[in-house]
Amino acid sequence: MHTVTIKELRTLIPTIGREITPIIQSEPGCGKTSLLHMLEEDLGDKYDYIYVDCPVKDMSDIAMTIPNHTSKTLESYVGSIFKLESNKPKVILLDEFMKSPKLLQVIFTRLMLERCVGDTPLPEGSIVFGTSNNQSDGVGDTMLAHAGNRVCILQMEKPQVDDWLIWATDNDIHPLIRAWVHMFPRSLASYLDDNQEDNPYIFNPKKHQLSFVSPRSLAKSSVIVSNRDTLGDKATMSALSGTIGTSASSDMSAFLSLEKKLPKFQDILDNPDKITIPSEISAQLMVMFQAVDILKTQDELSDFMKFVNRLPSSEMQAVFFTMMVKSKKARDIARGNKQIAKWCEENFDLF
Repeated sequence: MHTVTIKELRTLIPTIGREITPIIQSEPGCGKTSLLHMLEEDLGDKYDYIYVDCPVKDMSDIAMTIPNHTSKTLESYVGSIFKLESNKPKVILLDEFMKSPKLLQVIFTRLMLERCVGDTPLPEGSIVFGTSNNQSDGVGDTMLAHAGNRVCILQMEKPQVDDWLIWATDNDIHPLIRAWVHMFPRSLASYLDDNQEDNPYIFNPKKHQLSFVSPRSLAKSSVIVSNRDTLGDKATMSALSGTIGTSASSDMSAFLSLEKKLPKFQDILDNPDKITIPSEISAQLMVMFQAVDILKTQDELSDFMKFVNRLPSSEMQAVFFTMMVKSKKARDIARGNKQIAKWCEENFDLF
């Protein structure tokens, strides 16, 4: 099966999306809808960005014919969702297109093929793309055959662990969750991968499950972990179980307990040469992800690198280095730091 990554789609959609409509398929919660926001980051204010939640729309949301009593004809009025009062070209996301009512799929077909809403053309240069779940997911996604022949159907890869960790760092996902994902990479596997039949964490259409681990549910669980002191242990575990599933929440509970035993981060900065290094790999990971969030100055980074260099595992050091140089919010202080440069020179073989 040919697949594309989210990174590749950020280039592919604006490149071909003016002439052919890409329909992006993946299993639930993998970041398809987020592509609209990513394209806005990439393309800026040259476009109007339009989100169409296809399953909940009806004809009146898209276009209606209104009597013109003067000419005694019917005129087409386009829904305001498409912002046609603006002359800017549009970037239109038809989200969950294959769950649209069949009549709307027919209406959207002209939008995807001719760049027209009803009889009204979009501004020149407009981009249209859609998303859908895999038909094998069993969540009601179907498409008319003649419509499928008019678009470009693409299979999006589920984010890899390293890519998701960088995204999660830039989007302030709690460091405990990031550390857990690093320790349990199977949590981001796909049911379409080999040997995943017994994976207790992920979505599987053969099992009846409403709560499971996905990039989306991991992000949503961040607010639960961040407020666990207010919620208490019982409510925290119930909320996590209802968001990422029982298996994942049970495994994550060990991380919740372990975090309380970590040294305070300021103590690490104050005494990086002598403070005790946590013996558990999971605890070391949590400190690394905390650091990426907390470090703000060159001096703090240089002090923390003294602690990093004491870690017995170069692979653990590489986790910190990778996050620092690839995360948007951390790489500015990493650039030009002598300790980071020295570590990179001595450990280039790890990359």
